[in-house]
Amino acid sequence: MQKDWLHTIQKGDHRSIARAISLVENEAEGSQQLLASLPTTTNSKIVGITGSPGAGKSTLVDALIAEWVKAGKNIAVLCVDPSSPFHLGALLGDRIRMSEWYNHPQVFIRSLATRGSLGGLHPRILEITSLLAAAPFDYIIVETVGVGQSEIEIAGLADVTVVVVVPEAGDEVQTMKAGIMEIADVFVVNKSDRPEADHFVKNLRMMLAPAFNTTNYEIPVLKTVASQQSGIVELVTAIETHLQRQLQPQRRLWLLTQRAWQLIQAKRMKDLDKRELQEKIAQQLERGEFNLYSFIQGY
Repeated sequence: MQKDWLHTIQKGDHRSIARAISLVENEAEGSQQLLASLPTTTNSKIVGITGSPGAGKSTLVDALIAEWVKAGKNIAVLCVDPSSPFHLGALLGDRIRMSEWYNHPQVFIRSLATRGSLGGLHPRILEITSLLAAAPFDYIIVETVGVGQSEIEIAGLADVTVVVVVPEAGDEVQTMKAGIMEIADVFVVNKSDRPEADHFVKNLRMMLAPAFNTTNYEIPVLKTVASQQSGIVELVTAIETHLQRQLQPQRRLWLLTQRAWQLIQAKRMKDLDKRELQEKIAQQLERGEFNLYSFIQGY
């Protein structure tokens, strides 16, 4: 059964992908076997979109979809919505806003509830993202709720993390935790047609300047008006530029270690030696046989 499902997922059948996500989301029988059968390599790139509620993340995602569809790309979108207090299901706000793409053959959209997860991400987000990566999607966009620690958690999931803010967020940015500043690969100042946008962008770039001195990489700070498709081409260019430069083995090793750490921690709920974990992943990567889910089954 798992082989048949994997075959249809790899062919890009949206119905099979949706059923497989439900299987994993509910931890149904056979889900672990399906995950362990996933291919060890993928061409899909994971783009994390995070930021405070009201920053226009969903509108920005909608604009990104339009740009990539125009370029002939296949897109998957995971919208992590707040849970309903009554049935713990997603409120589906993002899917309503992206209704234009719901039946588009190049786009697959799935809303996921946080299900009470304190971090603001779905508890099975890693597994679901891996399922999508097995399908022929060029980009997998993960949009977070933008609460709690989701900004930090998304860094362990995404190949590139886009942090979205608005010009009025001056005080918020001033008090940002250092971790949030560090995980941003691209900063987007959305709704930049508002007053003081240029001043805010200038201040944000000054705040990021010390990081350039240590990494020799300047984090892009881009202005967009997502509702008008303004600045989206520049954002796509910045994302793709980062993905091209992000070929360092250490970055890939860090990402895989972060993902394995979260899954094993959830499974065993006790202390693990992260350094030992990283060494074992490094050994399997060298042999070209690393599969995240087969790896964690040994723990």
